[in-house]
Amino acid sequence: MNTQNLKKLLSPFLVFFTLFLISTNIANAEVEDEHGHGHTETVEMHSDEGDHEDHATDGHEDEDHEDHEDHEGEGHIDSRHEEGGHSEEEAGTKISTESAKRMGLKIEISGPKTINQTIPLTGRITLNQNAKADIRARFDGIVRAVKTELGQEVQKGQVLAVVEANDSLRDYNIIAPMNGVVLSRNTNVGDVTGAETLFTIADLSNVWAKFHIFPRDAEFVRSNQNVKIHTLEREKMANGKIDMLFPTADELSQTQIAIIELPNTARIWKPGMTVEGDVVISGQNVRIAVKNSALQKMEEQGDVVFVQSGNSYEARPVVIGQADSEYTEILQGLDANEKYVAEGSYIVKSDILKSTAAHAH
Repeated sequence: MNTQNLKKLLSPFLVFFTLFLISTNIANAEVEDEHGHGHTETVEMHSDEGDHEDHATDGHEDEDHEDHEDHEGEGHIDSRHEEGGHSEEEAGTKISTESAKRMGLKIEISGPKTINQTIPLTGRITLNQNAKADIRARFDGIVRAVKTELGQEVQKGQVLAVVEANDSLRDYNIIAPMNGVVLSRNTNVGDVTGAETLFTIADLSNVWAKFHIFPRDAEFVRSNQNVKIHTLEREKMANGKIDMLFPTADELSQTQIAIIELPNTARIWKPGMTVEGDVVISGQNVRIAVKNSALQKMEEQGDVVFVQSGNSYEARPVVIGQADSEYTEILQGLDANEKYVAEGSYIVKSDILKSTAAHAH
């Protein structure tokens, strides 16, 4: 085959191959261009994100710093709360002198007291059998007049009734042998007298507190021991000594009887009234004590005593020791000669809790 013919044969192939190479180069260039452009955008986006992250990081660091400061501030508040139990507003309140008086608050001074070991007793107020009289007629006869009424106060020598004697048909007076109150009247006009009691008179200015002593306590109770006597509600209280200690036991209760004489000029002790008594069998002196009614419980502070300074009342957390029916020893939290709320402490507690609730809202 000659050269001319060979050129004619290869010419279409060369054209095709040349076009293939050109198209391939163009495609590669486009790919590179796309790749390069995409890479550039990616880098730019990454740079933007980096800027965003830097900005976010700066903000985060600022927020962290502020949060940290806030947290430290909160921690400081909590620390005060833990140390003091309450803030100043929670720990106290102000009550004017007029309001305190109207509320019935009573203030006492902390100081040394004797804490007594006692045995509790239960009993009743009874008539003083040494100040009671059952009055009868001296002679049989007919009652012509009755001069007194049931419950009336009478004086020694006062005429109670008039009786006509059967043997002499003469009137004679039945008189009161003592000052007292007529507790029973068992006669009327026209009755015939005999051996029965016509009147019972008792001097109620002096009564007995009669207590029962159980066998387990009998060995600790002696005559002349001090006894703190009170009603069940502790509204009425008195101090006395065991005047009589019966050597025999009551048949029904198998208890020994102790008698305490109580002055009763104000008539606050009524015969028949149930009472309780604390027999003092030993005592221990303590440096600081407060009345039991002064102690209150606060949720986070435990036992507290409300200390007064002018019109301010502070809830003072205290550590308590031994106690009796009236006083409690204070081991920590209160000094001697401090003014504290001895009665009405629950009112001060309520006022503080109201103030705390209002502050919380």
